[in-house]
Amino acid sequence: MKDLPVADPGEPDHRNATRYLIWLARTQAATLAGGVAFGIAWMAAPAFMPAVIGRAVDAIAAGDQGDLSEATAVLIGLGCLQAVAGIMRHRFAVTNWLSAAYRTVQVTVRHATRLGATLTQRVAAGEVVAIGTSDIGQLGNAMDVTARAAGAIFAIVVVTVLLLSVSLPLGLVVVVGVPVLMGIVAVLLRPLHRRSQEYRELTGDLTNRAGDIVAGLRVLRGVGGESVFAARYRERSQEVRAAGVNVARVDSVLKAAQILVPGLFVMLVTWLGARFALDGRISVGELVAFYGYATFLIMPLRNLTEAADRLIRGHVAARRVVRLLQLTPEVTDPEQPLPMPPDGDLHDPESGVHVRAGGVTAIAADNPADAQRIADRLGRYDPDSRVLLGGVPLSKLPVAAVRERILVADNDARLFNGPLHAELGGPRDRLPGALHAASAGDVITALPKGLDTPIVERGREFSGGQQQRLRLARALQADPPVLVLVEPTSAVDAHTEARIAARLAGHRRGRTTVICTTSPLLLDRADYVVHVVSGRAAAEGRHRELLERSPAYRATVGRQP
Repeated sequence: MKDLPVADPGEPDHRNATRYLIWLARTQAATLAGGVAFGIAWMAAPAFMPAVIGRAVDAIAAGDQGDLSEATAVLIGLGCLQAVAGIMRHRFAVTNWLSAAYRTVQVTVRHATRLGATLTQRVAAGEVVAIGTSDIGQLGNAMDVTARAAGAIFAIVVVTVLLLSVSLPLGLVVVVGVPVLMGIVAVLLRPLHRRSQEYRELTGDLTNRAGDIVAGLRVLRGVGGESVFAARYRERSQEVRAAGVNVARVDSVLKAAQILVPGLFVMLVTWLGARFALDGRISVGELVAFYGYATFLIMPLRNLTEAADRLIRGHVAARRVVRLLQLTPEVTDPEQPLPMPPDGDLHDPESGVHVRAGGVTAIAADNPADAQRIADRLGRYDPDSRVLLGGVPLSKLPVAAVRERILVADNDARLFNGPLHAELGGPRDRLPGALHAASAGDVITALPKGLDTPIVERGREFSGGQQQRLRLARALQADPPVLVLVEPTSAVDAHTEARIAARLAGHRRGRTTVICTTSPLLLDRADYVVHVVSGRAAAEGRHRELLERSPAYRATVGRQP
């Protein structure tokens, strides 16, 4: 069996859900073929058993010891074949399930990375979570069921041929009855498909709401909106519950039909076989064989209906995956990219903000949203950015090269689980300097294993101020040529903020640093301050100079003497 996940998942065919499922099947064609082969062998063995048992019964009735011994040996061989084929079929089925799930996770995560900031703007977080927790299972089931479906089809063909060879009327009953049974199941699958789609939509939306509530819980409590959002969440969760009950109602009818309808079919075949035996048209052994066929047919028929169910659920899941894969990044590489300039100033024509290379420039905006938009343009996260780097438009440079040169660190960044030193990244011998500049040394000393301490998702064991200092340390540790910080001290106390302000410029000496902030402590340490009013640069200079000559700047800073 192969190692999973594979190194390269390949480029998926995301034109539609069907093509995506075909692509998944093609990428694991070898293991699917192995599963199908063992699935056929697993089903073929019991399909031949009724005929062998009927031959043994006729041998007993005729007193033929030789035929009885031969039938017994064949029966033992079929039993061994079924056991071995069943084990191998299951192994291949598990491999196919995992291959489809892992490959889908790989292609969606890779595409999410390509989308970058576009992902959060175009897709709700709950939708991405639902793909990773629910849809991959449905896609795995669609690949897993292929082995049993192939075996079921082969077994039905074998039984039909055997029945036709003994009794044409009984064989025709099977030939006609199986499509009728599948048609009955198909009638039930249509509403199941529709209701599963509705349930999946509601689940993704509810997951997204839960994420929003958790992320903004402190704010909600502060403005007294917790009860309002909780009531909305309860109302939405009841809609999800009702949709789940609707899916379960149809699913329960389908499960009952998978037993009842084949059971009625078995009764019909058994009754006809008994009538033929009484009329002398078939032997006692053939009657036993017919009963065995009728009983055996329940298993392949149930497998076929289950396969139809899983393929439909897999198709619903594939639609979600395809919808994500069809998104295109808003920021793309130019057709003829220019070489990256060695260094230079940054200039944003839209706002008039000019960032001098090698120094610390602070942007104090009367509206924080304007500062965030300027930061997005400086980092080329805005597709319409006309920012120049050393006189060269960022839009003419490769996106990867811009990301290596310019790092934008805002408060939407998250800490991930794992050892803290791995989360902060970079060479470990540089970490003390970054932690010192971010005034995060006390956070490390309070941990039981220091930098080796594992942290949970989003760093929930840290306070808001501690998380912000660790994120700042991570940005400093990356040591990019251009670092854009958006409100890096908004969650820390004044004493800690003063230490960060005193250390930050020294740590970044010789490299370009932009700080979007209205904190007087940080502004006072900047080499240059740009005051932005209504999205445009209104005044420039040192912090103390602007305080003396600009009442609007004093109002923005909010701490004028």
